[in-house]
Amino acid sequence: MAVIDKPGHRKELFGHPVGLYILFFTEMWERFSYYGMRGILVLYIATSATAIDPGLGWSNKDAIWLYGWYTMLVYVASIPGGWIADKFLGQKKTVMIGGLLLCVGHGTLAIPQEWAFFTGLILIILGVGGLKPNISTMVGGLYQEGDIRRDSGFTIFYIGINIGAFLASISVGLVAYYYGWHYGFGLAGIGMLLGQVVFIWGQRFLTGVGEFSGGKNVSEKERIAAKRPLSKIEKDRVLVLLISFLIVIVFWGAFEQAGGLMNLYTDAKVDRYIGLSGLQEIPAAVFQSLNAGYIIIFGTIVGGFWIRWKKSGKESSSLFKMAIGTIIMGLGYVFMMFASKEASVEVFGKAAMVWIFLAYLFHTLGELCTSPVSLSFITKLAPIKYASIMMGVYFAATGFGNKLAGSIGESSQLHPYHGEMIVSKENILPFISRDTMKIKNHDKKIVKIYDYPINEDKNFSIKSEVYLDDDAVVFQEMGSGESLNNLFSLNDSENIYLNRLKEVLRENKAISSNPYHAKLIFEKDKDAAQNLKNKGDGNNYEVSFVLEEEQSEQEFSTFMWLTIFTVSFGILLLLFLKKLKKLTHGAEDNEHEILDNEPFELADPDFNEKG
Repeated sequence: MAVIDKPGHRKELFGHPVGLYILFFTEMWERFSYYGMRGILVLYIATSATAIDPGLGWSNKDAIWLYGWYTMLVYVASIPGGWIADKFLGQKKTVMIGGLLLCVGHGTLAIPQEWAFFTGLILIILGVGGLKPNISTMVGGLYQEGDIRRDSGFTIFYIGINIGAFLASISVGLVAYYYGWHYGFGLAGIGMLLGQVVFIWGQRFLTGVGEFSGGKNVSEKERIAAKRPLSKIEKDRVLVLLISFLIVIVFWGAFEQAGGLMNLYTDAKVDRYIGLSGLQEIPAAVFQSLNAGYIIIFGTIVGGFWIRWKKSGKESSSLFKMAIGTIIMGLGYVFMMFASKEASVEVFGKAAMVWIFLAYLFHTLGELCTSPVSLSFITKLAPIKYASIMMGVYFAATGFGNKLAGSIGESSQLHPYHGEMIVSKENILPFISRDTMKIKNHDKKIVKIYDYPINEDKNFSIKSEVYLDDDAVVFQEMGSGESLNNLFSLNDSENIYLNRLKEVLRENKAISSNPYHAKLIFEKDKDAAQNLKNKGDGNNYEVSFVLEEEQSEQEFSTFMWLTIFTVSFGILLLLFLKKLKKLTHGAEDNEHEILDNEPFELADPDFNEKG
């Protein structure tokens, strides 16, 4: 389809301003970099520091903790990012600077050093804070007040976000799996660089958009609106926006388990093997592409459904859509409850992949009803003088939702019991088997060998039954029935671990005929593993484990309460819908198809009241 020739950024393609597609591709590549990195972040943090491709070696619980803080700060940084745009630079310049910071940040993550990892995260936080709220505000600035295309424009923009996320989750996940974590981080950085190039090239299609703070094309309406105080209507609309941000926190607090809890759950408890031989394993990070893939498939369908729904005269306010989206998303966790139950049928069992596919489908449908609509909602209600900072507050609410998600995910992971191996290598060998491993040879090339993991200072595990015999805790190898108690001791001078373990076993009546189970993970101390002279000596091994049944119960409970709370919250919002809509003062009542060529800008109806 040819581009319709209109002045400046009003040139149209497929019924929308060409500038939308510039922002579409810019955000697509920026989200490629973000979601590609995010998809492997928790897995990298939780990977053993002594693995062939080492991670940070943190526990699952600590990995989700860092993930929660990072994803919160990424979005909270949108508040200063929006404020800088509103007061000093304008959205367009702030997006440009944010993009440059992101390029440097992702590039830094590709350096295999711990200092580079944390430095890269800080730069990404600053970069997203500058880019994310302001590029979304620029999308709203492409449409004039009352343009019915605004919601569908944001949906198209949202599809761009998720094309980037879809491509990243597959490509970055596979590259990290086969070539190493830092190659995956590097590929994410290349995506961000492409996004920056697109944004620079497309400036001619964004003339007059995002130049509120000092740009030469700023309208007189915007200049006057920036100086006058807020009217009663504007204050009410700001209030309803702040209430909608509570919805955002709840929604993302449940939804963003994807990168943390659900990512780790997929890695550990989902059968990810495919093919007739069942030998081809799908990396856990690749499942992060499901959400984005569903959005690409269903994005325009859902957007079109709401337009037809509105034209038929039915309730279609943004708040209504957000409530319905929250309910649908919450129901997705019902499938995770099914997955948890299926995995618990057998000891160390696995759930079928279909539950993950269904959970992400419902999460995605809920997201499509909520997230792009809430972005559009802000551009309809936010006063011009606070346009970017209100978008920043929205993303900050998203950040708080991410932190809530991290806290929920963290609470779903039990504190592991810790101990140390107290026998020689010779005494441990009967309990482990040879395996094919990848190692670096003397030429630093990765080769495959077949040996005992302990000979290469690698991790290994032993599956154990755990139960009480009188008042003694017994560890017994599954299958052989051999005692494992003499292999390790708990790091527990005050018997805190031991007493907690006894209490759990006693409460659940774990005896020899009805034992609990644990996978005892033996991991070489990171510092000792760096000493190549003592390679394979079998010393300095630490032991950690959680009780499998207790962990499964904790995860099931988390999925259940996520379902109950989100569905109940959505229903409660529907009950108060009429009162909340009154505070918008009809901001969405007069949406229609725009046929003329009036200036494209953020809504500011109170300006019209005052002339």
